[in-house]
Amino acid sequence: MPFKSEINFKLVSRLIGNLLLVESATMLFVLVITLLFNEDDGRYFIYSSLIALVLALLMILFGRNAPARAGKREGSMIVTFAWVFFSAIGALPFWMSGAIPSYTNAFFETMSGFTTTGASILDNIEELSHGILFWRAMTHWLGGLGIVVISMAILPMLGINGVHLFAAETTGPTKDKFSPKVNDTARILFIVYIFLTIAETVFLYFGGMSLFDSVTHSFSTVATGGFSTKQTSIAYWENSPYIQYVLAFFMLLSGVNFAMYFFGYKRKFFKIKENEELRYYLYIMIGASLMVMISLIDFSDTINLSVIEKAWRDSFFTISSLMTTTGFVTVDYMTWKPVTWVVIVIIMLIGASAGSTAGGIKVVRIVIAAKACYYEFKRIIHPSAVIPVRYNKIVVHDNTMIRVLTFIILYLSVTLIGILVLMISGMGISESIGGMIACISCVGPGFETVGPSGNFNNIPEFSKWFLSFVMLMGRLELYTVLMILTPAFWRH
Repeated sequence: MPFKSEINFKLVSRLIGNLLLVESATMLFVLVITLLFNEDDGRYFIYSSLIALVLALLMILFGRNAPARAGKREGSMIVTFAWVFFSAIGALPFWMSGAIPSYTNAFFETMSGFTTTGASILDNIEELSHGILFWRAMTHWLGGLGIVVISMAILPMLGINGVHLFAAETTGPTKDKFSPKVNDTARILFIVYIFLTIAETVFLYFGGMSLFDSVTHSFSTVATGGFSTKQTSIAYWENSPYIQYVLAFFMLLSGVNFAMYFFGYKRKFFKIKENEELRYYLYIMIGASLMVMISLIDFSDTINLSVIEKAWRDSFFTISSLMTTTGFVTVDYMTWKPVTWVVIVIIMLIGASAGSTAGGIKVVRIVIAAKACYYEFKRIIHPSAVIPVRYNKIVVHDNTMIRVLTFIILYLSVTLIGILVLMISGMGISESIGGMIACISCVGPGFETVGPSGNFNNIPEFSKWFLSFVMLMGRLELYTVLMILTPAFWRH
């Protein structure tokens, strides 16, 4: 039996403690927002910040003199429990202020924020204070790129190699490393992230949004989260096609592998041009939008450019929102023809690109799996031929193929099991299907009562805790969380 070393619990504690310091500082920053708007709930952010600070110091104290040795098990634990601790403490301002009186609901909302799911239990969003709304959007922004990936830039200062931590947070079949050093990679990602956020804020502000709404919606868009400051989401600006197109465009950009932006910066345009995932990502998004647009047009009525534009805008916004797993809505797609729901389910499961802030199975896996099936047919017809599967002109090795197909099978299996669990807990069939897909793919809105015109407030309490766990699994792409639950993970 191969030797397996003990888990470095002290290092896990130390790193999570350092991450909690980030959350504590962020809460104090939100305090500034409450002061700017002269609101009286700033004290709840102070209380929550102090709790995070005390817990962080205790964990750092426990982890002092920890060996700077981190493997895959430590990476999985740090990433998983960082999200759990962040959500548990991040829920406190909602709960203590009374904005969300139930801690279960507050935890669900916060986990939904940090995992960039955007599933909400709120039905009084516009009654909440600016501080609460800003913190709600901030959970998206912090969780979008990954609390851990962002922190990679500070790990070398702690004398720790972050390779396994980076691998645990980015579990896709391909990892486009733009720099040989992981902390440099994280820094580059962070710069791209900030640039997109600032650019979108400027475009939205000049489109008529207030500065506060522009910033919070940019946080939600770039993180592909979906929390809005309005109860009706982007439908609030139904008379502004400009705002809808800006949001749709930045959702599309946020669903692109961030490595593409780095290659563009380095003028390696051939890498962008040859990237198959980007190409198929755009094909699927545009193709699905066109299918939905055609279904929205009533060909028995008068058709003019304004009708076509409105149908295209509604379809493109909805598809870009759901495929990038952002979850903003401008229309209630439950009022559309049933054929569009099939398209919606498919694009929600597919998701956007690996290396982006989006959820879902990811386009790269779908492309590789589709190629594997296609070439298997060719091998059956020509059994003596050697026909390798290629991705980006590189042969895909069998072990990579197995990992991709295994992940897709696991993803769909967990989804089906989750649907059954939700039905047993008391949710309806449509709500269970939509809720499970929306949470495991980190999309946000589902179907029927948990759809674009509803929320998750009235589902059973057990379902909220279960879906919180599902959101965590979906955000970390299953394996990172599930292997912690296996006995083999804990064996020496």
